[in-house]
Amino acid sequence: MKPLPFLFLLLTRWGSSIYPIVLAPLTRSRSFGNVPQPHAILYYSQRTSRGGLLIAEATGVSNTAQGYPETPGIWTKEQVEAWKPIVDAVHAKGGIFFCQIWHVGRLSNRDFQPNGQAPISSTDKPFSPQLQSSAIDVAHLTPSRRLRTEEIPQIVDDFRLAAKNAIEAGFDGVEIHGAHGYLIDQFMKDQVNDRTD
Repeated sequence: MKPLPFLFLLLTRWGSSIYPIVLAPLTRSRSFGNVPQPHAILYYSQRTSRGGLLIAEATGVSNTAQGYPETPGIWTKEQVEAWKPIVDAVHAKGGIFFCQIWHVGRLSNRDFQPNGQAPISSTDKPFSPQLQSSAIDVAHLTPSRRLRTEEIPQIVDDFRLAAKNAIEAGFDGVEIHGAHGYLIDQFMKDQVNDRTD
C-alpha cells in the first residue's frame, strides 16, 4: 500500500472520518443594505465542521467598495454587530472563520457608489464589457475615476479598519481579496495600471 499524502492525513481525524477543512468564499448577495442578515447564521453554521476553516463571502471595506447588489460590509458599527452572531454560530460548532475583505474598484457602477460618484481605480481606462455570472447579461460598469496619489492612504486605511472591525466581530483572521480584477489587482496589473507615481 502506498503511503498516504500528507494533506490526506490532515483531512483524516478521529480514525476513519474525513472532514471538510475549507469553505471557500461564495458571493451570496443577501446582505440587504450591506448589512449581514440573521439568515446567514444558518447558512454558515450548516457549513461548519469542527476544526474546519470557513472564509466569509467578499465583504466590502468601505461604502466605495461595493460593486454587486446586497453584498456585506464591515466598515460600520451596525455591520460589525450583525456579523457577531454569525461568527459566534461558526465558533459554537468548532469552526475557524476568516473574513474576506475587498474593494471592487472599477468593477462597479454609479448605482453602488455613494452620491452616484464614479467608481475609483488605479486608472481611468475604460473597461471592456463583461458577462455577468448568468453568462447572458452584460455587466453595466461606469467609467472609473483614477485615484489621486493623496487618496491612496485612505483606501489603505479602509482595509486596515475593516481588518480591525473583523477581529472585533470575532473573526479569527482576515483574507484580503487581491485578485479577479478588483482594486488591488487593478494596481498590480500592467494592462490596467498606467500610473507613473
